[in-house]
Amino acid sequence: MSGRQELVLGIDIGTSSGKGVLAKADGRVVATAESPHRLSLPRPGWAEHDPEKVWWGSFLNLCRQLLPVADGEVAAVCCSGIGPCLLPVDGDFRPLRPAILYGIDTRATREIAELTERYGASAILQRCGSLLTTQAVGPKLAWLRRNESEVWERTRALLMAHSFLVERLTGEYVLDHHSASQCDPLYDLDRQGWLDEWADEIAPGVELPRLVWPAEVVGEVTPGASAATGIPVGTPVAAGTIDAWAEALSAGVRRPGDLMIMYGTTTFLIHVAADAIPDERLWLCNGIVPGTRTVAAGTATSGALTTWLRELAGGRSYDELVAAAAAVDPGAGGLVVLPYFAGERTPLFDPDARGLVLGLTLSHEVGHLYRALLEGTAYAVRHNLEVIREAGAPPRRIVAVGGGTKSELWPQIVTDVIGEPQELPRESMGASYGDALLAAAAAGLCPLESDWNAPQSRTEPEPARGQIYAELYEVYRSLYPATAPQMHVLAGIQGEAGFARDSELDRASDGETDAAPDYASAIASHNDNETVRTKEVTSRGARHDIGS
Repeated sequence: MSGRQELVLGIDIGTSSGKGVLAKADGRVVATAESPHRLSLPRPGWAEHDPEKVWWGSFLNLCRQLLPVADGEVAAVCCSGIGPCLLPVDGDFRPLRPAILYGIDTRATREIAELTERYGASAILQRCGSLLTTQAVGPKLAWLRRNESEVWERTRALLMAHSFLVERLTGEYVLDHHSASQCDPLYDLDRQGWLDEWADEIAPGVELPRLVWPAEVVGEVTPGASAATGIPVGTPVAAGTIDAWAEALSAGVRRPGDLMIMYGTTTFLIHVAADAIPDERLWLCNGIVPGTRTVAAGTATSGALTTWLRELAGGRSYDELVAAAAAVDPGAGGLVVLPYFAGERTPLFDPDARGLVLGLTLSHEVGHLYRALLEGTAYAVRHNLEVIREAGAPPRRIVAVGGGTKSELWPQIVTDVIGEPQELPRESMGASYGDALLAAAAAGLCPLESDWNAPQSRTEPEPARGQIYAELYEVYRSLYPATAPQMHVLAGIQGEAGFARDSELDRASDGETDAAPDYASAIASHNDNETVRTKEVTSRGARHDIGS
């Protein structure tokens, strides 16, 4: 390599932005970059990305920012991305529609029920490690086959964000074992391979990708990809993985008992467990190295709530809102929030759950509401940690990562609510840093076990605040069982009205006007079937009350 410093390039495609890092083989950071993009929510329960504009566009933008400042030669590349996602492509790997995103996309509830009935919940849990939920890829494939027949007829392969980038860079069609283990019910966790008999029934005619591990070199940058990106021809490309697991690696979460809490658009928890067994309230999947497993949990919203409130508050700066929330006493003046503004993932698995703010008075101000939103996400973390312990996997060390850790307030609130300390690593750039480590290991520049990112600080619980939160947490836990049937009724009305705030904002930004959702018609239609729906939501509320 001509004596110049060897560098590794890590790039992550997140829900709301792409991030990249150039690093040396010992983990020292040379440069970082970020490329914001928009999450599309075209209909209630739908969450999508345009793969060309968002995934490939963000990758190119990050390369344009990073490569000109490189003080050495790029020795390897690795990408991660949100997932599990579903991007159907044709035989030439051209996208056929926007990518259907991970568990925040809840369109396939009917298919979840049908596949669960077909194969049996216990068989799915035993073979795949998790029940079918909105996180699963299989039901979304079934949804696509049923609802978009023209797309389905042309579908020959499926990609996720990182495997899409790998294919663009190398021409190789691969997927890592970790990501594959989230393609329920298409992957057999014990056999470590595709579950062909179920895959052939769910996705006939679709070729599944070759399976590899995240730190494996799967190909080299082609001349065409080099011309587009500026990465030298022949640069090795590692397989990569889903971003949360790359971020866990970046923070040193890889030993049994380590648990990561990722503060982002959603909150995600990854716990490395030596002897994990399937639990219907959680996800069990492969780790990123052979022979390891992880227990995962995740909320449907968290940081997204602060973005929502910021828009409602007239675009006030986050610094101003955080300061207002910090000035409010713990408990937010007696407000309790259920943060189910986009349904909820673990441990409820209820896409029709809805957000709730309880306790509002005329005395509450924006600082109270901002703090209450943060506290609501903290209660959700505590709920998930309790379920992880009940599943026989108690954490011994908690590491906090993600954009939400840039402010001290949010991690401290979570620490006080859960009553356990959290370590914050020196580098907080996230999954892209883990990608750089995967790239370095793939290129043989360092072992994958290298400790690039030592803890820099630690938050400690404060008992007095913990007592306040303990009382409010009991209120929090009582609210979902008490209001789930009503939530489901409202979710039905919203769906029938075609309520999609994101698409309205998109059209408004394009200078178009859009009629308000027709709630009157939706309510009338809803009331025609009120008796039937009441029976449905009562049953559904009971089913989703797992872990209450």
